[in-house]
Amino acid sequence: MNDRTATVEDLLRTEAPQVLGALVRRFGQFDIAEDAVQEALLAASRTWPAEGVPENPRSWLIRVGYRKMVDLLRSDQARRRREQEAGLAELAMHEPARDAGPPPDTDDSLTLLLLCCHPALSTTSQVALTLRAVGGLTTAEIAHAYGTTENTMGTRISRAKQQLARAGARFTPPSDADRDGRITAVMQVLYLVFNEGYTTSSGDELTRVDLTHEAIRLTRMLHDTLPADDATTSEATGLLALMLLTEARQPARTNDHGELVPLEQQDRTRWRTDLIHEGTALIDSVWHRGQTGPYQLQAAIAAAHATAESPEQTDWPQIAALYLWLERLAPTAPVRLSRVVAVAKAYGPERGLALLDTLNQRHHLDQDPLTHQRERAVRAHLLQLTGHPTTAATLYREAATLTDNHVEQRYLHDRANHLTPPDHD
Repeated sequence: MNDRTATVEDLLRTEAPQVLGALVRRFGQFDIAEDAVQEALLAASRTWPAEGVPENPRSWLIRVGYRKMVDLLRSDQARRRREQEAGLAELAMHEPARDAGPPPDTDDSLTLLLLCCHPALSTTSQVALTLRAVGGLTTAEIAHAYGTTENTMGTRISRAKQQLARAGARFTPPSDADRDGRITAVMQVLYLVFNEGYTTSSGDELTRVDLTHEAIRLTRMLHDTLPADDATTSEATGLLALMLLTEARQPARTNDHGELVPLEQQDRTRWRTDLIHEGTALIDSVWHRGQTGPYQLQAAIAAAHATAESPEQTDWPQIAALYLWLERLAPTAPVRLSRVVAVAKAYGPERGLALLDTLNQRHHLDQDPLTHQRERAVRAHLLQLTGHPTTAATLYREAATLTDNHVEQRYLHDRANHLTPPDHD
């Protein structure tokens, strides 16, 4: 991929939510509008690299999207009613006094996020649809985040779009009754977008900085729009702090050869101190402001890592205690597995293995789609530390088969090969 193509892709990613927002605002039909936007983006991806980016790319995309929308509306079964809307849209496009869309500096991303988190949808559908429409994740990436198949997730997203259409969803602020719930769903969306970017589910790169940067941008936007004394604001602040403190470690996560560097071996002088300072200031500002939520706890854990000057100075007992607190609020498989790691670091690998066995018996972390691969890797590491290299090597290799991220695969195979040759068995 050349620089020009990469620039076009970045631009399309930025403009897509704005174009979708313009079409939904005008037509009020999310399901058809998203299809029209995808066709407009495809047209741009074919045209712009060869002919150059137009002077006003957003207007170009909106005009093309409108035309695609007209075609899709005309082909729909309810032709008479929708052709009337299509005619109005054509007039709008050809009327000189009317703009093709919102002002160039309008950002519809957050408005679109709230639309996707409509109360007519289940929480799972809200998150999946928003990841697709605003976060820019592929159906396969969303399916990985949920531990399901691409076909199943594709069906779920299609049904969510149909539900929005039946509900007549439009660009309207959430009511007081559903506001907190929709903002909570938005935060979950942004959290998943960031996580997919921080460690991608597949491919040759460990990270996708376009996703992490977009998640941070949208979280900043959400944080800035909420009132200072609101309960959801504290969690939004915690989420933003968590992202910044985690992103701060990004430059040290791989070496010059693109190989994964575990946390304890990272060159901490490469961590971004500006993000660490901003993140710790944010979490400190809300830590004692009443009820503490899961994002604030995760931010506190990230701050404990980020402010330790060396691996030896990391306060692992405090981190283990924070994970126990977090598990009580969010009893998920990833949180439980992270607590295992923290306990092993704080109190020894034997304690970690014992806790892992207990959690597997109670919650089956070794069978959960979200933690199966990491459970194998964590168990391998703990067995390595307790003097079982052959079994550890086998588990490292098993873990490598359970990820589609090639950087992770190489790292796990290297760990295994360091313990036993590949043909040991």
